[in-house]
Amino acid sequence: MTNLYIKSLQLFAVQTTGTATLSAEMKTFYDKALIEQATAKLVHDQFGQKRPIPQGGGKTIEFRQFAKLNKALTALTEGVTPAGSALSVSTITATVSQHGDFIAVSDVLELTAIDNIILEATKTLGNQAGATLDTITRDVLAAGTNVIYAPNGSTAAAKRADLTEACKLTPDLVAQAATQLKAANAPTIDGSYVCIIHPYVAYDIMTSDAWIDVHKYADPESIFEGEIGKLYNVRFVETTEAKIWKDATTPSGLAVFGCIFLGAGAYGVTEVTGGGLQTIIKQKGSAGTADPLDQRSSIGWKAIKTAAILVPDYIVRVECCSAYSSVAAAN
Repeated sequence: MTNLYIKSLQLFAVQTTGTATLSAEMKTFYDKALIEQATAKLVHDQFGQKRPIPQGGGKTIEFRQFAKLNKALTALTEGVTPAGSALSVSTITATVSQHGDFIAVSDVLELTAIDNIILEATKTLGNQAGATLDTITRDVLAAGTNVIYAPNGSTAAAKRADLTEACKLTPDLVAQAATQLKAANAPTIDGSYVCIIHPYVAYDIMTSDAWIDVHKYADPESIFEGEIGKLYNVRFVETTEAKIWKDATTPSGLAVFGCIFLGAGAYGVTEVTGGGLQTIIKQKGSAGTADPLDQRSSIGWKAIKTAAILVPDYIVRVECCSAYSSVAAAN
C-alpha cells in the first residue's frame, strides 16, 4: 500500500524551491489520503443525517424535521373538498466548532524528493482526526435521555452507580431496547435497528444462541463499517471508541459501557467530505523570517464539526458492565 501511495505521489511531484506551493493535484491527493484514513474511524457518524458545512453562514448549522400528520379519521363528504393539512417543519440548530493539530517536521519535507514521512504523517494525523471527530459525535449520542440500566439478575438498577460486574448486556436487554424503539415508531436503518457497542461488551452478547455472525448473512456485501453480527433484528457495530465511563458516577473500580441503539434519523452530523476536513502542508521556507534557515515544515489538519440529537425517542442507551469492567479505562 505504501509503495502505491509513493508512486502516486511521484506522479504529482513538481520541481520546487523552498518557497513553492503544492500543486492542485497533490493537494487533492493529500486531502483524499487524510479523509480516507479519518473516515475509517467515523463509526458513530455513519448513521446520522449528513449536512454540509455552512459556507458564509456563521457558526450555526440547521437540521430540519417534518412533523407527522394526524390520522385522517373524519370521513370525506361526497363532492366536498376537505380542508387538507399543512406541513409542519421544526428546525434544530447546532453550533460548529473547529478542531485540528499538526506535526512539525525538520529539514525533511521536500517535494523534489518524495519521502515516506509525508505519507506516514498524513496517515497518523488522519487517525487522530477520525478519532477526534468520532468522539464528538459519540459524546452527543451518549448524552441521550432514554437509558436502560442492566439489572443484576432480578435486581433492577436505578442509576449507573447501582451496576455491578454481573450487570451485563443480555439478549433480553437487546429485545427491550429494540421494543422501545419500535414503540416510538423509530424507522429502521436498512431494515434493522443498529447498536454501537464496545468489544468488551460484544464478548458478552456474542455467546447467545440467537446471535448471527456477520459472515453468515445472506447478503454479506451490504454491511456497515465495523459490523460484527445481528441479534433480534438489531445489527451490532463494534468500535473501541464506544463510550466508557469510569469516574465518580460509576461503581468503585468498575467501568460502565454505553451501548447506543439507533433508529434512522435519530441524529445529524456535519459532513467530513463536504469541506469539513482538510490537510494543511507548510513547506520549508514558507514561514519567511520566522524560519530564516528553512529548517521547518509541517503537516496538519483542521475540521469544523458538530453533532445534534434530532429525535430523542429514536436513541436508547443501555448501560452495563462486562467481564472486563475492572480493567477497562474511560475514554
